[in-house]
Amino acid sequence: MAALGWLTPRRRSATARSVLAGEASAEAARKSTQDESAASAPGREPEFPVHGDDRAAAFFDLDNTVMQGAALFHFGRGLYKRKFFDTRELARFAWQQAWFRLAGVEDPEHMQDARDSALSIVKGHRVSELKSIGEEIYDEYMAERIWPGTRALAQAHLDAGQKVWLVTAAPVEIAQVIARRLGLTGALGTVAESIDGVYTGKLVGEPLHGPAKAEAVRALAAAEGLDLSRCAAYSDSHNDIPMLSLVGHPYAINPDAKLRKHARALDWRLRDYRTGRKAAKVGIPAAAGVGAVAGGTAAAIALHRRRR
Repeated sequence: MAALGWLTPRRRSATARSVLAGEASAEAARKSTQDESAASAPGREPEFPVHGDDRAAAFFDLDNTVMQGAALFHFGRGLYKRKFFDTRELARFAWQQAWFRLAGVEDPEHMQDARDSALSIVKGHRVSELKSIGEEIYDEYMAERIWPGTRALAQAHLDAGQKVWLVTAAPVEIAQVIARRLGLTGALGTVAESIDGVYTGKLVGEPLHGPAKAEAVRALAAAEGLDLSRCAAYSDSHNDIPMLSLVGHPYAINPDAKLRKHARALDWRLRDYRTGRKAAKVGIPAAAGVGAVAGGTAAAIALHRRRR
């Protein structure tokens, strides 16, 4: 208003009112244009993932979210083929997998039983050996069970320049194989104890399940400098509600009944790839292909530091 100092108080007041009126008119015009644009595209979702947001990332549950069935059970089948255990143990794995597929949910008792079986089987084997076998088992049993719709969601985050992590109760070595083969950033998984590169048959801490997943994501976000309110998480199970509740963009993928009910109550987005129905869009076209490969080492280090 210094430039108007020569004006009399009355003229200055009139000029100020004119400036105010002009600004108000311009703001009203801008708002009107925005309102018309919104009205012309009813129900249109804002773009997501946000391109170039390096403080955002995506966290994907594995079993029945990224892949049909449970990774641990498929891994057991591969180990049986390589004579790691007998037919009685195979029948046990087969029953667990059949139950999982019929129920469509993770039962803690069944999952714990499967983990105990796997730990006893790998005891005394070298970590490097299991990693190599994991590559073969992925090709034999897992690759064809990846849900294309979920993979496209993960690729959308990669294309937006964001990191994408698997978060699973499966052994971290297997989770890292799957993440690498899908072109994801890395994986958080259950850590089996090893000494001098040989499995002891024990776990480090507890299985990465339920609340433990949320703690792992929180620890990784802190280590990576992420803003969880800008991150996304995807899961099929009500057991992962703690993880989903951490982020600003929770998605229920192929949800069990409890998660579906919870997601609807909180207006979370739902995607179901188990039927022939056309999948809903995320807000951008589904991408094809896979991104650059990176390891899961940073995730493992972040989780290890958190537990210490």
